[in-house]
This record gives sequence, structure tokens and C-alpha cells, in this order.
Amino acid sequence: MTSTPVASPALKLPEQRVTQLRVIRSEWTKLRSLRSSMISLLLAVVFILGLSALVPAVVVHHWPPRDPHDVASFDPTGVSLAGIFLAQLAIGVLGVLVVTGEYATGMIRATMCAVPRRLPALWAKAIVFGVVTLVLTIPSAIAAFSIGQSILTEKHIQTSFSQPHVTRAVIGAALYVTVVGLLGLGLGALIRNTAGGIASLFGLLFVIPVVVHFLPSSWADPIDKYLPMSAGQALVQVRPDSSSLSPWVGFLVFCLYAAAALIAAAVALRRRDV
Repeated sequence: MTSTPVASPALKLPEQRVTQLRVIRSEWTKLRSLRSSMISLLLAVVFILGLSALVPAVVVHHWPPRDPHDVASFDPTGVSLAGIFLAQLAIGVLGVLVVTGEYATGMIRATMCAVPRRLPALWAKAIVFGVVTLVLTIPSAIAAFSIGQSILTEKHIQTSFSQPHVTRAVIGAALYVTVVGLLGLGLGALIRNTAGGIASLFGLLFVIPVVVHFLPSSWADPIDKYLPMSAGQALVQVRPDSSSLSPWVGFLVFCLYAAAALIAAAVALRRRDV
């Protein structure tokens, strides 16, 4: 006599609800597990710290300049933070790659299957990338300032955090680079192509200002101060140019560019297929 085997009931795993916090944790795992992400972030730090020693050393070697106007307009804080403007390239490109890398490999399909509502994935990428960039660049900018000023003491042309607007400029440098990264992320999510995203970012930051400078000054000056780079860099300058926006107004305008890119990407993400 044979007995009929009884099938054991299937084990039911507890259902995991998709929450914004869980999506953020997932995006953090992705970011820190990619070698290219770590290399780009490391390059940004190297640029900030490396040029904070190189540029002040060159200034000290050639001090004083022949033109008295150069002495009067000398900005020791800006000299120490020269690496910020190379670091923005590494961070901006990485911001694009955070999204377009998944489109290139097809991993974006798995991401959107795991997060059917889609938008939490985009917000999680922006939050994780923004926080990581800010956490790295704030201490890097402070260290760069300290390194640069220690070199400039040889000619007694250094400054300190106690001087007006210096702290704002140093912290503002980190904020500026972070928003560049978020702008790149938004453009990458909107265009969904690495080359197109990087070209759009560089065009917006570097090419359009060059084109504007060919316009008559009566047109160029009012337009230039509202362009992304000019507006954002107002926060990094201890003594902003009289024709530029005030530091925090300029930074707000720059943030609006990044917000517009992210909002446009969110609309496209909801309307288009992956």
C-alpha cells in the first residue's frame, strides 16, 4: 500500500512595502558599490586639495604682481578654493552617470520594477548623491582653505575664517559643487544618454556663457549674471562683482536650474517608458 505524498504549504515571506527610506538605502548600496563612483568622488577631493597647495604656491613664488590693481583685488580665499572648479567637472559627470549608467546597462528596468511608482527612485538618487557629495566636499573645502592659507602666510597675504564672508565662501564652494552634481543628475535622468547628458551639462555651464559674451555688453551683462555658473559662483566669491547677483540670490537661481532639471526628469519618467 502506498501513501500519497502531501504537499507542504508554501512558505509565505512577509511582504516588504516599498518606502522612500528603503529606496534610499538601495540607492546608497548602488552608489558605494560602483568603482567608477568612488573614483569620481576621490578625483573631486584630489582636485580640491591638490590645487589648494599648487595655486597658492605659484602665487607666493610670483608675489607681488607688477600690476597694483592685482594686489588690491587679490582674493586669498579664492586662491585656496581654485580646485573647486575642476572638482565640479568630476561631480557633474558623476551626477549624469548615476542615472545614465543604469540606462546603458539595462539595470533601470530592475530598478523600476522594484519601485513601480518610479519617482521615489529618482528622489532617492538625488538625495543620496547630494548628501554624499556635500559630506565629502565640506571638509575638503575647509581643508583646502587651511592648506592654502598656511602657504600664503609666507608673504603675509593670508586670511582667516573670522574675516567677513570667508566662511560663507568656503561652505558655499561645497554647496556649489553639490548643486552642479544634482544638475547633472537631473539632465542625465531627462536625456537618458551619457554623452547627451554630459554635453548638455557642459553646454549649460561653459558654452552658453561664451556665446553670451559675444553679444553687445548692454545685453550680455544682464543675461550673464543669471546663467547657471555665474549665479552659482556668486556664493563662492568673498567680494562678488558689482554686476553679479548677491551671493544667496545667485545660489537660489542656480538651485532653480537644478530643480527645473529634476522636475522635468520626473515628468518625463512618469510619461515615458523605461
